[in-house]
Amino acid sequence: MSTANLTRAETAIRANAVRVHAYRVELDLRDAPDPATAGFATTATIEFTSTHGETWLDFLGASVESVTVNGVPVAVAYDGARIALTGLAEDNVVTVAATGEYSRSGEGLHRFVDPADGQTYLYTQYEPADARRVFACFEQPDLKAPFTFDVSAPDGWQVVSNQAVAHRNAVAGGHRVVFAPTLPMSTYITAVVAGPYHRVESSWSRDDLTVDLGVLCRASLAQYLDADAIVEITKQGLDFFAEHFGYPYPWGKYDQVFVPEYNLGAMENPGCVTFTEAYVFRGAATAAQYQGRANTILHEMAHMWFGDLVTMKWWDDLWLKESFADYMGALASVEATEFTDAWVAFANRRKAWAYLQDQLPTTHPVVADIVDLEAAKLNFDGITYAKGASVLKQLVAYVGRDAFFEGARRYFRVHAFGNTTLDDLLTELSATSGRDLSSWARAWLQTAGVSTLTLEPAGRDGHEIVQTSARPHRLAVGQYDFDESGNLVRRNRIEVDLEQRRTRVDLVDAPLTLLNDDDLTYAKVRLDTRSLTTVEDSLDRITDPLARGLVWSALWNATRDAELLAARYVTMAQRFAPAESNLALLGAVQGNVAAAIEHYLPAAARAGYRRAWLDSAWTALHAAAPGSGAQLAWARTVAAAATVDDARAADIRAFLDGTAPAPDGLALDPDLRWLLWLALAATGHADAADLDGELTRDDTGSGRTAHLRALAARPDADVKAAAWTAVLTDRTLSNEHLDATIAGFRAGGRRDLTARYDTEYFAAIRGVWGERSIEIARRIVVGLFPDCDTVALADGWLDAHTDAPGALRRLVLEQRDHLARDLRARLFNAAV
Repeated sequence: MSTANLTRAETAIRANAVRVHAYRVELDLRDAPDPATAGFATTATIEFTSTHGETWLDFLGASVESVTVNGVPVAVAYDGARIALTGLAEDNVVTVAATGEYSRSGEGLHRFVDPADGQTYLYTQYEPADARRVFACFEQPDLKAPFTFDVSAPDGWQVVSNQAVAHRNAVAGGHRVVFAPTLPMSTYITAVVAGPYHRVESSWSRDDLTVDLGVLCRASLAQYLDADAIVEITKQGLDFFAEHFGYPYPWGKYDQVFVPEYNLGAMENPGCVTFTEAYVFRGAATAAQYQGRANTILHEMAHMWFGDLVTMKWWDDLWLKESFADYMGALASVEATEFTDAWVAFANRRKAWAYLQDQLPTTHPVVADIVDLEAAKLNFDGITYAKGASVLKQLVAYVGRDAFFEGARRYFRVHAFGNTTLDDLLTELSATSGRDLSSWARAWLQTAGVSTLTLEPAGRDGHEIVQTSARPHRLAVGQYDFDESGNLVRRNRIEVDLEQRRTRVDLVDAPLTLLNDDDLTYAKVRLDTRSLTTVEDSLDRITDPLARGLVWSALWNATRDAELLAARYVTMAQRFAPAESNLALLGAVQGNVAAAIEHYLPAAARAGYRRAWLDSAWTALHAAAPGSGAQLAWARTVAAAATVDDARAADIRAFLDGTAPAPDGLALDPDLRWLLWLALAATGHADAADLDGELTRDDTGSGRTAHLRALAARPDADVKAAAWTAVLTDRTLSNEHLDATIAGFRAGGRRDLTARYDTEYFAAIRGVWGERSIEIARRIVVGLFPDCDTVALADGWLDAHTDAPGALRRLVLEQRDHLARDLRARLFNAAV
């Protein structure tokens, strides 16, 4: 095993021997604007005690120039991942001078040159273990310490870190910024952001505490930054968490930075939260997009307590921060902001992610068995986030809201600036609720899998709820009937405790019976025959958006599980989606239709359904209210549908050329224009000259990425060959440009052009995993997995590579399972 892949066992040994007291990290970034400069000088001074005479520091960089131990220079013992330390005393000061490498993968210190103005921007991203790409450190979450960052940067640059600036002064070729020491924190949540960022400032106050707020983005995006809206959500969140957590915001100031080519939605670095630039909307955005951004802002803010103040000991308990943040993001959205229906999106979209992940052969309990860093990297998944959040929502209902929050407050007070495991949390929640939570934890946190709930007749007038695995559930059953206006409204609601596989329930006669009404538990539900008939005729008459979302979710899960015909789902979507008023639900349904057509219908049936869906989307686009979010959502759906059917190619080109007007109220902003050009490119109706012309119009970071995607989408064998080669061999491609090239290669679903690479894919991935960073390798392995008509190639690879790294085998197993599901669904749909 590579020494870069730290294991849980060896970090536990190191944690028992080492206590870290302080870091001082000096970075010289003055040459960052010079593209010929590949690296930067980094010096880390670490004060620590040790009970053993030797240990190691972690560092992934170009070189280590010197190591000093307690004032004495020592020979450098560096293997490319670890710096060996010997001859240690009980109290030690170690200084490592090294050269780090600027990143184009979003790992470590990422460097981006803005094509709009030629300016250079830097930011760090570390989770789970990439601080070692920037400075030598003990790279594990349970060795916390205060950090002092000392950064030299070019004149005119903003430099931001976890703490406020202590002092700054001029130095040759730039300026030096020294930050105040942080409170104790883990290496993976330290941060440095540097560049000519645009900054908007505000502040928040409560009681005796005032927190300075900053919102930053690239200068070329300043015109699009709606900082006032972001600040408003931020203040609402700080008010909510101050009231509920009973522990003052501990990190001094609160900057939020929107950064380019980001691998994540956001990262909770204390006092310096980083976000994807996708949240800086360059054109019109739907209410669902604004809600999603608000949820992310609040999710990261919750981490200031869950994850930053109190941190998991090792990545097994990643859920201790991510599940809580996911739950709190939705809860705070509902109770503190304008987005009062955030639970609808959670029930339909976040839980769909969890249900998908939990049905894979690689599913795992919420509290996972994470043996090493490669496994940790892949565990930021739907189980850790959305299933864990769903389970916490159940827990709140189980122990009571007051007991839950009092338990959280005790947890913060007892473990502030420390590290915890599951038992530490359960101790506090058990104390405040008066319940022994061990059996609940075994059922929901330490057991994998998702139950499916169905309603079956039992006797002459009775019914039973049947679950596929015996787990304890507290759920509601809602029964809906038509009112005098023809709307489906709830007439009866009962709450039921499920303990066994079968539980009898007393119900009234109703056209629609909805299991797990109000989304109280974590389970897939099926609609009984009468209810399915009702929603097939009247889904749009369900007035409550949460109930409607649960119905849409039930329909989609049945489609994925090959129990409901994909054509039946698509037909319902064509009929009811144009009337869907909740844009989060609308977006989910639109995406599901595309997936149903491309993955679950047999190949021979796709053309007709592609055309029908494009026609439906085209009609809905023109029927939507001018300037509405629905109009924008349907325009994007037209673009997506037009990548696999060219019936509207002439109309789309007329929109883009300006020879025909777009629908009234629809703004053809740069991002929408690129989606439409992608459709034309994928269907052979746009050439390189067309795409180059659009790039001239939008020569920005986003524009260049979209241009690359569209170029690779053209249905030409030589184009696909060039894209394939670039993905596997071009190390200059950034993370974002790699994704764009992969997406273009896959665009249009042209198996006649891509099937020839199936065998080559399986021959290449072992080498890709060994030669590329895990972030880049993961994108390649997942993104290029072939849509074969058999799982034989995947099975053959798995059989021949039993010794492959566990994380790589996990990815192949998961993609193989997705393919097997597709093939089962195609057989089911073809047979019926």
